[in-house]
Amino acid sequence: MGGYECADHINRSGHRINLHQVTEHDLRAREDYADLAEVGIRVVREGICWSAVEAAPYQFDFTEVANRLRAAHAAGLEVIWDLCHFGYPDGLFPTHPQFTPRFVALCRAFARWHLAVTKATLYVVPINEISFLSWHSGDVRGTVPFATDSGWDMKWHLCRAAIQGIQALRDTDPGCRIVTIEPLIRVHGHGGSDFGHIARMNNDQFQAMDIIGGRMCPELGGREDYLDLLGFNYYYNGQWTDGVVPLSWPEVEEPRRRVPLHELLLSAYHRYRRPFFLSETGHFGDERPRWLTEVAAAAQLVVAQTSDFFGVCIYPVLDRPDWDNLTSYSNCGLWDLDRNNDRIPHLPSLRALQNMQRILEFNPQHHVPSALQRR
Repeated sequence: MGGYECADHINRSGHRINLHQVTEHDLRAREDYADLAEVGIRVVREGICWSAVEAAPYQFDFTEVANRLRAAHAAGLEVIWDLCHFGYPDGLFPTHPQFTPRFVALCRAFARWHLAVTKATLYVVPINEISFLSWHSGDVRGTVPFATDSGWDMKWHLCRAAIQGIQALRDTDPGCRIVTIEPLIRVHGHGGSDFGHIARMNNDQFQAMDIIGGRMCPELGGREDYLDLLGFNYYYNGQWTDGVVPLSWPEVEEPRRRVPLHELLLSAYHRYRRPFFLSETGHFGDERPRWLTEVAAAAQLVVAQTSDFFGVCIYPVLDRPDWDNLTSYSNCGLWDLDRNNDRIPHLPSLRALQNMQRILEFNPQHHVPSALQRR
């Protein structure tokens, strides 16, 4: 799978960003999707950009989204849609009294629109990475409401919106598939660490899924069947000492402190026993191919142990700028960008992709894996 960076939040400087527009993916989706299809990628992660489609409170315009949907169909791609990928309309934030009602209205409107324009199954992520977003907005002033010491409050309210949104999606389109996506991390201690605190930090990464599944905060109405398909995002900097100091990658000096990716994925899987995938992964610069090779080996080990693992999403497949400095590009993904936003294939990464497909016995004729059959 491949994903396009679709963040549309207000950044640390108080400016609204929309990375679809910055990279011109909104205008060049047909070209981008044709590139994906050419290299054998048949599933794409996308975002609708809530701040753009809700032109006024409770008034939705999916015209630009329709353009991308048609382009995906033309290229033979299946789409997983994020409804909230860190951004909300102006004046909204998770603890605002109107946040949940307007998000539920978005879910209903999008599901109704999707049913009207396509017969394809709706795969939908209500709110992407609740754990990250609650930390980013509630603890480190990364986006509205630019708070500190409020991460749990943000998480509670985001989960409330997600739960009600899931029910609205299912009420409108009973055949839709709900995809819940969260970061995957591991915190390590050392000789002077409070290992009880370390254990709590490692467990807390699952709070959002636990709430949506009704295992925590039952007052919010979560249910086990809301955990339909699960995605875990993992990057090279996803392991830390005491939750503060990132462990280097590749880790040479103390490799015993790094838990292999396949073990992290299987541990998360055993917690929920739901169909799951690696929903975001990638690297920067010259290390991209090496990272993809390592990910392929990890995925191979996971596939050997469960048929419930159904894919790897390279994210993003198209280079993108830093959220807080739109002049600084990351040199990530399968295609870089030049000053004219022309797509420059990163050949070493594309060769690594071919190797991944070979290792994982990729079948270019897309079929829904058995893991995705509704239970």
